[in-house]
Amino acid sequence: MGSVLSRPDRTVDYVPETVTRSVKLLVAGNFGVGKTTFVSSVSEIKPLRTEETITEASVGIDDMAGLPGKSQTTVAMDFGRITLNPQLALYLFGTPGQQRFVPLWEELARGALGALVLVDTRRIEKADEVLSVLEERGVPYSVAVNQFEGAQRFPLEEIRDALDLTPDTPLTALDARHRGTCLQSLITLVEFLFHRLETRL
Repeated sequence: MGSVLSRPDRTVDYVPETVTRSVKLLVAGNFGVGKTTFVSSVSEIKPLRTEETITEASVGIDDMAGLPGKSQTTVAMDFGRITLNPQLALYLFGTPGQQRFVPLWEELARGALGALVLVDTRRIEKADEVLSVLEERGVPYSVAVNQFEGAQRFPLEEIRDALDLTPDTPLTALDARHRGTCLQSLITLVEFLFHRLETRL
């Protein structure tokens, strides 16, 4: 899988002829956790982004605490693609983070094999509602801590306890700006999902 760590300039938009299997994955998380940055970092095609400028209409609706400088928000979805190996392509759908977009999450979840949930330790309690939505809809997931610059670092086991994750839920750390760490979290998720499928056969 080492070939995915070096990316061309995103000039090729077609799926390689060697691809025999494709998987739809969600990139989920609360408002401002780094989903758009993550999809942009890993996508081998120019990502589709549906960001709009945050306006005064968001005041009192969107929780901006802990998000200095946040000026845009996803209003529909982010979309990208990564060929993880010559046979497997991943289609990534980044969900909007605000609670009012839960109906859209439900539509995006249709046909998804699983989800990668990004969390921010500065607002870790915000992850609970996202995890609950996925659990209620039976979408398996792994969790990745987006390590923001300047944020305090915590051992992953402390984060597992804080989120009340089951022992078999994969938990990784990444920097959404750095492609290599993002890919490792995606690989961990895919291995987890494929193992679940194999054990059910």
